[in-house]
Amino acid sequence: MKLKSLSPRACLNSIRYAIDGIIHFFSEEPNAWVHLFFTIVVIFMSAIFKLSEIEKFSVIIVTGMVWVSEFFNTAVERIMDDFSKNYDPRIKVIKDLSASAVFLSAVTAVVAGTIIFIPKILAHVHPYFYQKG
Repeated sequence: MKLKSLSPRACLNSIRYAIDGIIHFFSEEPNAWVHLFFTIVVIFMSAIFKLSEIEKFSVIIVTGMVWVSEFFNTAVERIMDDFSKNYDPRIKVIKDLSASAVFLSAVTAVVAGTIIFIPKILAHVHPYFYQKG
């Protein structure tokens, strides 16, 4: 098998295809806007509460995990929809598993966000809740 060379043109085309995918995602997927809204909220909260480096890293990882799983879920759903227009219980299982990945990544992000932000919110509301350990 011959390896393809990575020319500047091929690299730019890859970036263009990725951007086309993002544009398509936002124009066709209502969930994209929900994820974007919560991502913006998390970015603002991260700035307001001045997260530590490890907290910032954690927020970036879990947020990215949700986005990546949503993109893959969308791809799987599109493939399955193109594969068969009729109801097929096997396709339902595949699509349900793909949706479950998004759900689990979102739950993980919510748990991480709760662990990071709730103590900061409580400390902001009343210093009594903040205890250095």
